[in-house]
Amino acid sequence: MNKLLRIPSRWRLAARFTAAFGLTAAVTVTGLPAVHAAPPKLPPVSAKMKPGSGQRCDVRNKLPAAAKTPANSGFPNDLTGNLYKDTALPRKFEYDLPGQAYDGLKTPTADEKTRALSKVPGDLEKNVAAWKKAADISKKPEDRAMEIYARYFANKEGLGFKHWFDKRYIRNQINNHKGSGFERQLVKDYRLVGPDWLCEVTVELFDKNGDKVGERRYDAYNQKTKEFNEFKSNSKLTAKQLAKDRVVAKSMPKHTFRFIGAKKFTKGQVKHINDLERDVRAMRNGKTGQVRGNQRFYNPVPKTTPIRGFSDHQRWFAPACQTGGGTRTQLLAAGANNCGTRGPANQRAISSGKTLEEAKRFQRDANRLDPRGTLPRGGPGGVDFTTMELRYVGGLGKGKGMQYSMRADQMPDPDNNPGFGGEKRMQLSSDALFTWLALTPEKFWVNLNPDQPAKVMDAKFGKTDAGRVLLDADLLMKYDFSEALNPNKHVEGKRYWDSAPRRNGMPCFPGTRFWIEPDEAKVREQDGGIYILDSPMDVSAEWLDVDYTVPGSTECTDLSDAEKKRIEASVNANIVPIIQERVNKDPKYAELRAVYNARVAAEYIRQTDAKSPTDFHQIINSNDVSAWPIRAPHQDWTREKVWDKYMKSYKEGIEWFELEYGGKIYKQGVGGVDFSRQPKRNISKTRFNLENRDLDNTTRNSRESDDTSYRDTDTLYLGAGPSGDESGEDPGGDPTPTPTPTPSHTGKPTPSGQPSTPGTPDPTHSSGGQPPAASDPGDPDGDLADTGSNTPIGLIAGIAAVLAAAGGGLMWWMRRHRTAQE
Repeated sequence: MNKLLRIPSRWRLAARFTAAFGLTAAVTVTGLPAVHAAPPKLPPVSAKMKPGSGQRCDVRNKLPAAAKTPANSGFPNDLTGNLYKDTALPRKFEYDLPGQAYDGLKTPTADEKTRALSKVPGDLEKNVAAWKKAADISKKPEDRAMEIYARYFANKEGLGFKHWFDKRYIRNQINNHKGSGFERQLVKDYRLVGPDWLCEVTVELFDKNGDKVGERRYDAYNQKTKEFNEFKSNSKLTAKQLAKDRVVAKSMPKHTFRFIGAKKFTKGQVKHINDLERDVRAMRNGKTGQVRGNQRFYNPVPKTTPIRGFSDHQRWFAPACQTGGGTRTQLLAAGANNCGTRGPANQRAISSGKTLEEAKRFQRDANRLDPRGTLPRGGPGGVDFTTMELRYVGGLGKGKGMQYSMRADQMPDPDNNPGFGGEKRMQLSSDALFTWLALTPEKFWVNLNPDQPAKVMDAKFGKTDAGRVLLDADLLMKYDFSEALNPNKHVEGKRYWDSAPRRNGMPCFPGTRFWIEPDEAKVREQDGGIYILDSPMDVSAEWLDVDYTVPGSTECTDLSDAEKKRIEASVNANIVPIIQERVNKDPKYAELRAVYNARVAAEYIRQTDAKSPTDFHQIINSNDVSAWPIRAPHQDWTREKVWDKYMKSYKEGIEWFELEYGGKIYKQGVGGVDFSRQPKRNISKTRFNLENRDLDNTTRNSRESDDTSYRDTDTLYLGAGPSGDESGEDPGGDPTPTPTPTPSHTGKPTPSGQPSTPGTPDPTHSSGGQPPAASDPGDPDGDLADTGSNTPIGLIAGIAAVLAAAGGGLMWWMRRHRTAQE
């Protein structure tokens, strides 16, 4: 909050005259106003402990005061290096975040502004204090909302309300309480109690003249071992702090340093630790063990009680909150603030930038306002939202909505290249889930076939983003097929041409169709939901004859069945692996992967609802997708435009190159998605626990913590769900941090004598809105499900997870022009 200087009125007039007179005199004598700049501070060169600094860690964190420090107190050391990596499963630490309960507040209206400024008109600071006092006494959310608005109007940065609320008001509360929560947990877990341990100690820094020029605050200090401890909930060390540490190390040669991180230390952070150890060791005649690091995983959990009418809810994945033109999807509660889901996944998505430029601004701003390292790992741009996919759904039932968890990668360099577009990706996954539920599965097909221009895709499916993604992937794969056949770019392409059948010296072209279908996927159903562990996609190819011929092209029209099989085998051996690698890993297909995972989840919901109605019951097979249209920036997309692009590439070629065979040069021009079966792998609980250790806890934590990493990987899980019980009462304003404020340390506790030593449901037949039929119980892994065609569809762990994109599949054709070189 900005501090406002209020001058008594009787002095203001005199001040104006004095200032005016002084300015006139300055101009008269020198021709310019007099400017007196403070001399720049000199760099610090020495340091000493601030007298009376620090408070016993146990007392500060409201633990019983231990008579002595335990022998196993403190952090363990790595015997082979500077960094100790704890392999224990992640733990949680909690901190208060009451302000988040008001994230549903809108930009104040003119009337709300008038009221918010009414307590002490003309004095913004006293006005804020008056509203805070009123809210503390009344406990009414309406009064707390006015206090928040009063704070907003007292801020002079000119920010929009939502930006200010998220990036200033909530950020300040996190700064105040998250570090304290982490400290409290470490004090408990590592027994930093007794007279040896002080928390919040300060070292003063002085320049060469002996003038104080700064301070270095440490989270904990062991008086017996003389070790300074720095706690970093995001494991990020700053250059400014490290520079001060070097000054401290030089001036206090008996003191050592330790950095404790709640997340994985990056290579850059490990280098900081090692570099500081190297420098301090050089100051101390090669003595080792002067700087150490400890990596112990913790997930922060903010404690917020939502308030009806004041807390924000997103309609993502919320079945009771979807709106559309038809009666079936008009299922809504009163408004966005009262209907929907809440949780870290939503908050991280909303807080991300919409564009790269905006994300960079958010990242710079966040780093500037994060003096205590309380940002989630990577900051607001730390999530690669292009990789975010639905990986868990559960908690289904009438009146229960749905819980969910998303998996995403960390951005490798968020400060320079932050992640963005979180809202867009959440919307796509949510819309896709409801699309797969609302449409009967015989509509799930796309088809780019030159012989069938009127059968590109189902009309209703073609009005959804899920349909758009499938058809775009179909066309994209054609381009990739063409590029993979270029012998100048891929040795596999040259291998195909060298081995292809020939006519008059020319190699014959692969008249094949391609389609994507699910590869063997792994899921685990437990804890009242389904974990989608791995969902790879397979690319298949086979020969296909069509009637359409590009004018001017020359095709091998007399191929024998054996030659066609030979071409098909060569394409599968040389070209398909290139395309399959891209489908499963290339960012260009990221939307397809996200949409496919939503289909897996949707089929599980179908099966669960068939056994006992859920909140999705009225949506399933309704064939009303008006609530999930094609959204910006693709709102002008049409299936006809994709067809036109396809035929243009078919006629004109996509990838042109030259081949030389028999002394002749041939100019070559190369120019849908079918999930009609699903191999299953229902893994056992033993295998799930072995191969996915702690994934169940990680998923549960992801619905509470905005920084839940999966063990020591660069993979995040972000969850959300129905908010559950909501209060009608204000939980309190910006609370006093749980650890009590550090008073001046009076008296020197006597350290202990010795330094402390660290010590499977049935699948559904979902066709045409008919009730599901039971499977044959003879298959222990679950049976096959039908999605509207006669092709059986395998389950993933008893779940008919099928994205059926039937129809003509993917047709790949090539044009060629012959140029004889005599």
